[in-house]
Amino acid sequence: MIDTIMPDTLPVNGKEYKIIRLLGKGKGGYSYLASDGERQYVLKQIHHEPCSYYQFGNKLQAEINDYDRLKKIGIRVPEMIDADIENERILKEYIDGSTIFELVKSDCMKNEYMEQVKAMCMLLYPANTNIDYFPTNFVVQNGLLYYIDFECNDYMEEWDFENWGILYWSKTEEFLKYLAEHS
Repeated sequence: MIDTIMPDTLPVNGKEYKIIRLLGKGKGGYSYLASDGERQYVLKQIHHEPCSYYQFGNKLQAEINDYDRLKKIGIRVPEMIDADIENERILKEYIDGSTIFELVKSDCMKNEYMEQVKAMCMLLYPANTNIDYFPTNFVVQNGLLYYIDFECNDYMEEWDFENWGILYWSKTEEFLKYLAEHS
């Protein structure tokens, strides 16, 4: 398990990757910007820290299964390049761009991004699937919206975009409260 100390390198199935910086910590792991000397990647290290509001089984297998599910549905996600079962690590394509959270915070949000997430919903809902609509999970690269997390669950109306996610896609009371608590 990786603690608060950032490693210099991490192997994925025997190949070393230089860790450049921590991108973020989620319910299931730490995501690092990593490089093999030629390209940049996201290297996710699964953690087993408790999460009071979410129950996990096998986190790594869940990531792999969720990735496959999202790809089949047609959601734009980063390519999963490798999965290291023994070390509980995933290597995926790095999508270079601003998160929706950053765009909302800096008043640079565009209607076209909202339209793109709604188009994702039109694919997800008929497939009985929700994703984590929190705006840190979406990156815009060259005008295209990517869902950079792989987490998905069976559809529940209370957690769909219109009832939960949209609350954080503009400077709403919920967004500003989250920003104040995490700044």
